[in-house]
Amino acid sequence: MAETPAPLAGAQAEVAELLSDLIRIDTTNTGSTATGAGERAAAEWVAGKLDEVGIGSQIFESERGRASLVARIPGADRSRPALLVHGHLDVVPADPAEWSVHPFSGEERDGYIWGRGAVDMKDMDAMVLALVRDWARTGVQPPRDIVLAYVADEEAGGKLGAHFLVDEHADLFEGCTEAISEVGGFSITVRDDLRLYLVQTAEKGLAWMRLTAAGRPGHGSFEHDDNAVTRLCEAVARVGAHRFPLTLTPPMRQFIAAIEDAYGVEIDPAEPELALARLGSISRMIGAALRNTANPTMLDAGYKANVIPGSASATVDGRFLYGQEEEFERQLAALIGEGVQREWLVHDQAVETTFDGALVDSMVAALKAEDDGARPVPFTMSGGTDAKSFQRLGMRCFGFSPLRLPPDLDFASLFHGIDERVPVESLRFGIRVLDRFLRAS
Repeated sequence: MAETPAPLAGAQAEVAELLSDLIRIDTTNTGSTATGAGERAAAEWVAGKLDEVGIGSQIFESERGRASLVARIPGADRSRPALLVHGHLDVVPADPAEWSVHPFSGEERDGYIWGRGAVDMKDMDAMVLALVRDWARTGVQPPRDIVLAYVADEEAGGKLGAHFLVDEHADLFEGCTEAISEVGGFSITVRDDLRLYLVQTAEKGLAWMRLTAAGRPGHGSFEHDDNAVTRLCEAVARVGAHRFPLTLTPPMRQFIAAIEDAYGVEIDPAEPELALARLGSISRMIGAALRNTANPTMLDAGYKANVIPGSASATVDGRFLYGQEEEFERQLAALIGEGVQREWLVHDQAVETTFDGALVDSMVAALKAEDDGARPVPFTMSGGTDAKSFQRLGMRCFGFSPLRLPPDLDFASLFHGIDERVPVESLRFGIRVLDRFLRAS
C-alpha cells in the first residue's frame, strides 16, 4: 500500500466532521419547493467553508431557497480543458421513527457516519470539500481548472438544480469537457486480494409519467361498465407485471465479462441475473440495468366510498437504457392500452460513454495506488444523476465517488434506505484516491 501524502492529513482528519455537519442541515426534497426544506442553508455552509481557505464561490437560486453553488479552482495550465466535479445537496425524505439514530443527526457511531445523505451523496460532497480545503491550505494547485458544483434538486430530476444551471448559467462551465460525480468507484469484495471497483459510465434515462383514465361517474351501488378506476388498474397491473426484454449494452457486456473473470464462472448471456446473484444486494442495482423498467408507485382516485369517480390516475417510474428510448415508449404504449392517457412528469435522456481515455487511466491508477487488489470495471447505473444535464454541454460524464467498503456492508440498500451510513475509513480512502486522481487528470 502506498503511503498517504502528508498534506492530506488535514483533509482526512476533518472529513467526518464536515459530513456530519452537512447531514445536520436538512435539505429534504419532497419534489415541491413549498414543502421541501430547500438547499440554501447547505449552499451557504459550503460557501463559508470554501471562503475560509480563500476559495470564492457563487450561489444561484432557481426558486426561493432552491440554491446551487459553483466555484472554479484555477489549474496550473489554464489552456487545458477543465474538469467538473459535481454533487447534489438535496436528500430524499426520512422518517425518524424508522431509524436507529435521528436521520439528521450526523452521528458518528461504530466507525460510521449515520444520517440521510451519508451515501447519497453528502459523502462525496464532504470528501471533495475536505480535499480542496487541504489543497488551499497547503498550496496545492491542480494541473487544470477544477469546477465545483454543489447543486439542488437532483432527487426530483434536477430541473431546479443542474438543469437550471445548464440552461441559465452555462458560462460557469466553460471549458469543461469531462465530469465526475456520484454512484461509482465503490468496491465489491471478491476475495481478500481482489475487489471490483464499479465506475459508472452509463445511466438509464428517466421517464416518470402520470397515467390517467376517464370514465362515467355514477352511484357506487349501480352496475357500471365505464369505470375509470377499473380501466386504470388494469393498465397499471399490465405495466407493473411486465418484464421488459433483456438488452445488453456495451458497459454491461464489459461488466459481465469482468464478473466471469473475477469469479471464474461462465455467464449465460440469455440469463445473466443468475450469475449476478453472487454479488449480493448490489445485484438488484446491477440487474435493473439489464433491461428497461416501469414500476407503478402512486395511485389517486375517488373522493367517497359510494361514488364512482370520473377519473383516476397513477404515477409510474419508468427507466430506459441508452439507445432504447423509442423502443421503450412503443412497448409502454402497448401495455397501457386504449382509454388511458400518458403525461410525462420528468423525461430525460440516458447517458453513456466509453471506459477509456486519459481520465479513466487516472481513475484506474489512483485506485490501484491505494488498493493493490483493485480492479476497476465499468457499469450502467439503473438510476439517474445530474450527468443528464451536464452531458448536454458536451461533457463525458462518469460516476466516480471512490469508497473502499467493508465486505459485509449492504451498500446498495443504503441508497434512500433506513440507517444510511458510510464508514469513516472509506471517506479517508476516498480522499486519498481523489487527490491522486485529480492531481494526475
